[in-house]
Amino acid sequence: MAQSEGQTRQELTTLPENAFKELIDGEEYQPIMSAGRSYPEVTPWSVGWGLIMAILFSAAAAYSGLKIGQVFEAAIPIAILAVGVTGLAKKPNGLGQNVIIQSIGSASGAVVAGAIFTIPALYILALPASYFHMFIASAFGGFIGILFLIPFRKYFVKDMHGKLPFPEATATTEILVTGEKGGKEAMVLVMSALIGGAFDFTFSAFGLWSEVITTRMFAWGQTLSDKFKMVFKLDVSAMVLGLGYIIGLKYSAIIATGSFLSWFVFVPLVHEIGRYLVTPVGAGVTTLISQMSPEQIFQNYVRPIGIGGIAMAGVIGIIRSSKIIAGAFSLAYREIMHRKTGGDENPMRTQSDIRMLWVVMLIILTALALFAFFAIGVVPSIGQAFVALLVVVIISFLFTTVAANAIAIVGTNPVSGMTLMTLILSSLVLVKVGLTGTSGMLSAMIIGGVVCTALSVAGSFITDLKIGYWLGTTPKKQETWKFLGVLMSAATVGGVILVLNKAYGFTGDNALVAPQANAMAAVLKPLMSNAPTPWMLYIVGAVLALLLSILNVSPLAFALGMYIPQELNTPLVVGGAIAWFVSTRGKDGRLKGARLHRGTLIASGFIAGGALLGVVNAFLKFLDQQWMFGYSKWFNAAWAESANGELTGLIMFCLLCGYALWDTMRAKT
Repeated sequence: MAQSEGQTRQELTTLPENAFKELIDGEEYQPIMSAGRSYPEVTPWSVGWGLIMAILFSAAAAYSGLKIGQVFEAAIPIAILAVGVTGLAKKPNGLGQNVIIQSIGSASGAVVAGAIFTIPALYILALPASYFHMFIASAFGGFIGILFLIPFRKYFVKDMHGKLPFPEATATTEILVTGEKGGKEAMVLVMSALIGGAFDFTFSAFGLWSEVITTRMFAWGQTLSDKFKMVFKLDVSAMVLGLGYIIGLKYSAIIATGSFLSWFVFVPLVHEIGRYLVTPVGAGVTTLISQMSPEQIFQNYVRPIGIGGIAMAGVIGIIRSSKIIAGAFSLAYREIMHRKTGGDENPMRTQSDIRMLWVVMLIILTALALFAFFAIGVVPSIGQAFVALLVVVIISFLFTTVAANAIAIVGTNPVSGMTLMTLILSSLVLVKVGLTGTSGMLSAMIIGGVVCTALSVAGSFITDLKIGYWLGTTPKKQETWKFLGVLMSAATVGGVILVLNKAYGFTGDNALVAPQANAMAAVLKPLMSNAPTPWMLYIVGAVLALLLSILNVSPLAFALGMYIPQELNTPLVVGGAIAWFVSTRGKDGRLKGARLHRGTLIASGFIAGGALLGVVNAFLKFLDQQWMFGYSKWFNAAWAESANGELTGLIMFCLLCGYALWDTMRAKT
């Protein structure tokens, strides 16, 4: 018995050598948990903690996405916390349960991305937005994403073993495996979350220093802004710094370069050309260019270029994945229509999915429910509801494999670009069937929300299934309980959006950025109201994305940098530079890897802490608006908006970077 227990412990803490390599002919991958044995997976412990993670990280991800335009992936921090709580509770055979915790909880980031990229646009466009709309669009979109991905699981996680890198799944798997040896890493995450949360809460709740620092704090910077419309901005948030670390120097540099092109080339160029004009120029523009600030020039003339780039990046992604889409469609057809002749009726535990018959039935039931939702609560007629349903089903299916492939290759899902394309296509279709104006915009945006959530969930879920494949969990259990995670996340994110809208709003000077939702609204409104549309600016962005693609530069990352406000892009480079520095110092490869890993824990803590405390701050502001207990008076606006406040923010940001660097370099092999 002692020998058997020792072998079991070794199994649970060691990945096979061929885990990340292509298999030779006849070679089979044997996961950590043997396919011939049963392990605890779905238990009250794992389901309960998975739901708690789904609630907490839905709130945190919603705030971060609306605040900075980036929804952090929840898989890694949830995996760390799962390892920590399971280790502290001394749960035996915790690996399978931790996978279920991570799988249920990670639905949060996926559902949030689908919701916040689209639903806030309802507020921006002054359309009727109810909790019912938010919940149903998010829940049914998530269900579609799960169901459309199940037929393609074997292709992505088994047939393509070793051919696709799965960066996020790799990191999460390593954390879960390492966690079987102890939960100490969770303490690093908790400590950094406390520091990052306290840092962000201090300036957001009390205004002890400025959140955004600019070169305008200096006299020469103000002159540069006034005369040449050039200004440098930096957000000092720990959350954004942590996000930059995880993104890495390569992609953060691409994002920042796109931002610098917008602010240091296009904005001054537009001003130089337009300052001599005596009439306003552009769709919906009523102010002379000579009288515009850099921010106004960016909003009216440069941001649409970024929108065009994002849309074209989505098209490029579809074209590059056309063979995968065709192959996945063929695979799904064979699985559904020829299961009796070619399928395995008794697959191994580690290769068992929900039966295709059930998948088809659930797709039909979800489609019928969506049809009823569109017919009763969204569009005026039955025919238009049917058209809306067709748009959702066709586009979701076509883009599902694109989303999964993007996650498998680079770990990021270009869901915003694909959703922009969905809005353009759906708007053109809806206009043809007589839907325009307010009802047309509402319909198109709800359709976009459903599709966006479906694609986001599909991309996230392929990560969960790959983790389960490496470790040896039961896919059927992951697929079944993922629905519950989506349902809980959809219920949470709707409430969070309502609270954030009450506390901050999505329009106005101090509103939440919500960049993707603003992009959706900017594209949709002229399409559905026959207003002038800046098509030429969209085309310029599309051409730029094509040129970047030829140069093998990520067009999506670059275009997002052009579109998202500069202050949210510049700290990404700082975080990426820290990641590059700690992973390149010295000659010991194991030590450099340990530093990079510890830095990932610290960065994840910064993100989680900053986001969670940001939600707390928003909730307190919401309560203050209802009961007037004086919370808003604690914020020292005069100091936060002063040059000295900005200088203090710069000093505090440097100290935060210093701490992150010091703590990361403490890592040992």
